[in-house]
Amino acid sequence: MRISVFGLGYVGCVSAACLAARGHEVTGVDVNPAKVGLVREGRAPVVEERIGELTAQVVRAGALRATTDVAEAVATTDVSLVCVGTPSASNGSLSTAHLERVAEQIGRALTGRDPRRGRHTVVFRSTMLPGTCTGLLVPILERSSGLAAGSGFGVAVNPEFLREGTSVRDFFDPPKTVIGEFDTAGGDTVAALYEGLPGEVFRVPVAVAEMTKYVDNAFHGLKISFANEIGAICRALGLDSHDVMDVLVADRKLNISPAYLRPGFAFGGSCLPKDLRGLVYAARRADVSVPLLSHVLPSNDDHLRRAYELVTAAGSRRVGLFGLSFKPGTDDLRESPLVELAERLLGKGYELRIYDANVSLSHLVGANRAYIEERLPHLSDLLTDSAEEVLADADVCVVGCDDPAVLSALDRAGDRTIIDLVRLPDAAARRAHPGYVGLGW
Repeated sequence: MRISVFGLGYVGCVSAACLAARGHEVTGVDVNPAKVGLVREGRAPVVEERIGELTAQVVRAGALRATTDVAEAVATTDVSLVCVGTPSASNGSLSTAHLERVAEQIGRALTGRDPRRGRHTVVFRSTMLPGTCTGLLVPILERSSGLAAGSGFGVAVNPEFLREGTSVRDFFDPPKTVIGEFDTAGGDTVAALYEGLPGEVFRVPVAVAEMTKYVDNAFHGLKISFANEIGAICRALGLDSHDVMDVLVADRKLNISPAYLRPGFAFGGSCLPKDLRGLVYAARRADVSVPLLSHVLPSNDDHLRRAYELVTAAGSRRVGLFGLSFKPGTDDLRESPLVELAERLLGKGYELRIYDANVSLSHLVGANRAYIEERLPHLSDLLTDSAEEVLADADVCVVGCDDPAVLSALDRAGDRTIIDLVRLPDAAARRAHPGYVGLGW
């Protein structure tokens, strides 16, 4: 395939050289003549493992060339891969100035492109916030070209997951390939660029592709900060943090795994809140600052608050709560976020009915019973024997479990408001219906 790569920084330079090495004909485009000159000489404009020899190799073979002429690059290629920078301002906002300028240039170039060469596809590889492509860049392309996106030209978003220092290796051995497709044909074109590379391919809506890069980097930063705070606590307690983390990362069932990484309701129970408090307390006693760990419980409280605000926004004071224990399959009510939610609603005068197939007052014993007697002393007046009883008395259904009886009752909810805290099995279909509200989806 013939590809023009806009921007010859780290991402653009590596993408151009690696695509050329895979047999594509690549034209690098940059406003900086010095970078263009280096590539023409077979030299990489950046310092990166393997990129120097790879650039020399593909330039020598005639697979990679460089130019400052946008119109020529677009006229002679099938794909424009946009890799320009999106720096952040001091307030954290994203600068799209380079993206806007390149989109305008590519759009103008499309007007003079020979239609016999087939449809051109514009692929944005730059990191940008959700909504940037369809809300900002596509209108610029359409306005400057006079063509319609999806028919006159293809559009896709293809975020990169290249680490500086190992970016060439990461290109040829990616953890995944993400294609946000504005149109199916554009997605097909991007998929063909990477055909044969390892890793799963995700063809998703444009905004999902834009978001994945931010989520990945936020998670990486979170993991590093978490490990560093654990290291600081361990050192203060006389431990080698690497011995501790060796045990943590060896657990691929719960720790280094998809476990706990599905958005839902707040966490609770007898372990997580208590142990987080204990760890933060130990750090404070040792005079170790742990801002990340100390804000986990406040973050959890904020998520509970979001659920409460969804209930209050529904506008009715007759509320049915499906689920009460801290997670499905148990009757443990200790520090359950659903108990906390019920307590807040009762405190504000809401009429509340509750159903949980696993919770029976007669079976609660010990600390579990003591906890609920303190937090919800009138639970016996609120609990029902069936999901249908809750439904009969509620205008607003708050779903904190996916018990089969609850799912069956919800099928007959009619025009009641449903606030989904667990992502019901048919949540994707329900999202289109008025009255359904998902907590994080």
